[in-house]
Amino acid sequence: MQKFNFSEISLKDLKKLVELRQKGIANYSWIKVEKWRIAEEEKTQLSYLITHTKHYPAHLMNEATLWARLIYPLLQLAERDDILATSEVNITAKYTQFELNGIIDGVLGKCIAGHLETPYFVILEAKRGLENTNPQPQLYSQLLATARLNQEENNLEVQEIFGCYTIADVWTFVRAKISEIDSDRPVMVLEHSKEYSENLEAEMILKILKSIVGGYYA
Repeated sequence: MQKFNFSEISLKDLKKLVELRQKGIANYSWIKVEKWRIAEEEKTQLSYLITHTKHYPAHLMNEATLWARLIYPLLQLAERDDILATSEVNITAKYTQFELNGIIDGVLGKCIAGHLETPYFVILEAKRGLENTNPQPQLYSQLLATARLNQEENNLEVQEIFGCYTIADVWTFVRAKISEIDSDRPVMVLEHSKEYSENLEAEMILKILKSIVGGYYA
């Protein structure tokens, strides 16, 4: 069985492992979140976040500072019931022909008594500067891994999993539908959002996160 780490897998590797169908950027139904409302208390927290980073540009922050000041607070605002935000999650998932493993920067997932059971949304904080590489293959592999874990939990034939990669304060969301999970070559269909700047579109980012979490209970 082939084994791949999230941080090392390439798009070429993924295309050998699964049938990868990438769709372009479009105004998909899961991005149409006008019905979602942000409470006044949440608006106040968003305003506080943005106000206290305007004079400390995101592209100048190191990754740990950026995560603590900009990214994780938004994940926390999207929490609901037993869907909670968790950082630095170590995951291993086995498919018929391959195994995926590694650490996911952050997830929104079902937590029971403080223990993460199944991730539903994964987020990757992409490298910047000289270390910059295309974050998509790493995120795709994390979506594949979480789809497998959810399939083991709920036994659904098609798994819908959401993810996001951030570069500084810019968020790009991805929706994945994974099917034929128990076959030698699973099928992975991917939809991508446009880029959202947290400095300018924090409310929109939070609405998308809330909509994704809300879909878990639909």
